[in-house]
Amino acid sequence: MKLSIEEHTLGTIPVLEVVQENLKHQTLPLIVYYHGWQSQKELTLTQGRYLAREGFRVVLPDAFNHGKRKNPMTDIPSLTFWQSIHTNLFEFGYILDYYQKKDLADERVGVGGVSMGGMTTSALLTHHPEIMAAACVMGTPKLLAYRDRIFHHASQMDRFFPEDYDHLLNWIPDYDLSLNIDKLDGRPFLVWHGTQDKIVPYTHVRDFIEENTHLENIEFIEEEEAHLVRPQTMEKITAFFVEKMLQ
Repeated sequence: MKLSIEEHTLGTIPVLEVVQENLKHQTLPLIVYYHGWQSQKELTLTQGRYLAREGFRVVLPDAFNHGKRKNPMTDIPSLTFWQSIHTNLFEFGYILDYYQKKDLADERVGVGGVSMGGMTTSALLTHHPEIMAAACVMGTPKLLAYRDRIFHHASQMDRFFPEDYDHLLNWIPDYDLSLNIDKLDGRPFLVWHGTQDKIVPYTHVRDFIEENTHLENIEFIEEEEAHLVRPQTMEKITAFFVEKMLQ
């Protein structure tokens, strides 16, 4: 099976588009898959290939401040990080609109991502009911808790923070899925996390799962891993999207 892998710029957004060559011009289910912090779209290409082989059109964007959009990182802790997620949220609808207007994507829309991309995915679920299924991999739906964790660690290191830090990030509670769980509205949501993860704490994700054990649409996979996604995990993510979007 031959895959088409092409780089495009949608407006100002560099993306890789992965799709089966013989399906390239057809209307297909679409998955937007986001990379992690200080990464780039090419590093999610393996996952993109797995999904495209199953019949999806997969779009892998470069987040703001990453890949071809790389800018020097500010010395103010977390500013670049939250800017990158916030811009992903602004740009998701633009990406979806682009492919649907060209009749390259149908109403079946999935979203996934690793680490920062998993946080983007969780946040998008709070405002985009058109998302059919989503996968948060090594990320956390608890954005507010992660914001506070960054502040706590940076404060211990005597790093500068603006006095109105909370106000500058006042959009976060509205996009925190753990605080707006009703917005999930029964949609399939896969959460994968390594129990040894020191970057995005496993405890945040475990707490989210324990708070929502009554929701059968949340599928949780924990493995004895650090902040790392192996091929077998990518296969599980692919199987999830196939089951929830194609069957």
